[in-house]
Amino acid sequence: MSAVDVIALGVTAAVGMSIFSIVAPATAVAGPAMLISLGIAALPMVVFVVVYAFIGSAVPRSGSSYDWPAFFVHPYLGFLVAWLRIIGNAGSLQLMALVFVGYLSRMFVVPKHPTMLLLLFVFYIINLLGINVVAKVVRGLVLLKVAVLSTFIVFGLPHLRAANFAPMAPHGAWSILAALPLLVGLYSGIESAAEVGEEIRNAKAAIGRGLAVATLIGLILYLGTSVVTIGTLGSQAVSSSTAPLLEAGDRFLGGWFSPLVLLTALASIAAAINATILIFSRFLFAMGRDRTLPAALARIHPRWGTPHVAITVVFISGVLATLLPDNLVFLFLAANIPTMLKYFSNCWSALRLVERHPSIHARARFKLSARAAKAWALSGMGSALIIVLSGFQADWRPYAILGVWGALGTLYWWVYARHASLGMRQRAAESSAHPLA
Repeated sequence: MSAVDVIALGVTAAVGMSIFSIVAPATAVAGPAMLISLGIAALPMVVFVVVYAFIGSAVPRSGSSYDWPAFFVHPYLGFLVAWLRIIGNAGSLQLMALVFVGYLSRMFVVPKHPTMLLLLFVFYIINLLGINVVAKVVRGLVLLKVAVLSTFIVFGLPHLRAANFAPMAPHGAWSILAALPLLVGLYSGIESAAEVGEEIRNAKAAIGRGLAVATLIGLILYLGTSVVTIGTLGSQAVSSSTAPLLEAGDRFLGGWFSPLVLLTALASIAAAINATILIFSRFLFAMGRDRTLPAALARIHPRWGTPHVAITVVFISGVLATLLPDNLVFLFLAANIPTMLKYFSNCWSALRLVERHPSIHARARFKLSARAAKAWALSGMGSALIIVLSGFQADWRPYAILGVWGALGTLYWWVYARHASLGMRQRAAESSAHPLA
């Protein structure tokens, strides 16, 4: 993958399904004040992006969200966060497929579950065929998405009504924080390129630049589309809508633009599914490579050069996830809580890198002093914990499910995985080369 692909992957993963679906449930929680939540949610993501750019430029690694905490902090932390992300990423696949079918149903009458399964199967095949195929799909979809959403924003701004933003917080000030775990998912995924670090040309330089550009594009598109949607429809109409951007476009652009918005929504959601399968399979691959999960997950296909067993397991997980509840708030939390824990563990990894591995710190292409790196890492850790805790008010069920899944993972760790995971540290002690170099 090239530097352009890094940008495209970040924009695809972040500005994907969420931009067409999260505005409604977030507005139901916070009213027009979700715009304030949107701005607040961007702040920790900027912190996370800086940390990822720093550590990714020092140690580019496929499956980095497992490898970094497993080595720099403790193998159990890397395992537990990755284990929880199995549920989170499976829930993300179900969520995206569900929203995709919802938009497609506006054009055709389609059976819900068979269509969801077919969609997952198509991108399963694409991911089997190699990273170059994935990159080409992503580039084309990103260009379409940015062009259409920019048009939506430019033409929609003159149609805003001040009355649609009042009262700003009808459910109280606390609702602004309650909406954060939903909205932070808008930006999560911008750092996706760090998950395929070994598959990027000149990764140490490309990751930092690509993350910065992808973050800027994401911020502009999310803020613009949310303001236009609420400002033209009103918060009550938005919160009850299944396709708020489409309905808003109908208000000021008429029938000619609706099919284009609908096709863009479908393309964006499909591209986000593609990116999720890519990322999900890479951390399973990393866990297989370290033997904390079956070693078969680390097998590389001799022709396509992809972790085909891990990709197959991801597909099966997505199919099983169709059994989860269809409630959007539930699904967003189930996906975003493990993501926040991932950010927490990787910020902790950056902190440990600076404290204990000065030689690795010195080779980072995204330069931060030791003091600055520690400050960014500690800020990221605190932000992630606040966001995780603030979501409990919105729906406690994802926390319960993740708690049970985490307990099962801990049991598996003590019985089997902890013995295997020590291998990476033992190999490090016996070798002059750093295991992540």
